[in-house]
Amino acid sequence: MATAFRPDADNTRILRNAFGRFATGITVVTTNSNDGPVGITANSFSSLSLDPALVLWSPDKGSRRFPYFEKADHFAIHVLGADQGEICEAFAKSAYAYQDHYGHLNKYNVPLIENCLARFECARVAAYPGGDHMIMVGQVIEAEMRDGDALAFYAGKYGKLVAPQ
Repeated sequence: MATAFRPDADNTRILRNAFGRFATGITVVTTNSNDGPVGITANSFSSLSLDPALVLWSPDKGSRRFPYFEKADHFAIHVLGADQGEICEAFAKSAYAYQDHYGHLNKYNVPLIENCLARFECARVAAYPGGDHMIMVGQVIEAEMRDGDALAFYAGKYGKLVAPQ
């Protein structure tokens, strides 16, 4: 049975549940800050353009981590594999989880996580208000990928999307 509703400030939970019906991959976005390397788990990622190579993601303005990303000139988006659930959970709990999942810093001092399904090292080119989120657009400077199953998010739960054979 379908549930019909008109979104408003009193039913944001049901709207969030409806948005959750769109299965997504999971990313961790990292940047450097005055407090050291920081990261945030995000599923609001999308490719935007091939030429130039652009991606976007949308951090919540209400997040304690938002100030780190609001003005970051460079950031990296890491698409997590099914075997990287602990990395997802670590960054969901702490902005400073990078210390436990160390890779290396790129030439812009952006912390990089190793062995992701894909990684996009970006320079910020634009930011637009998007309601309670900010739409961040980055130009991909470097990219990396590997084969594997994807860590997925659907209806508020984590899962695995098996790679086609």
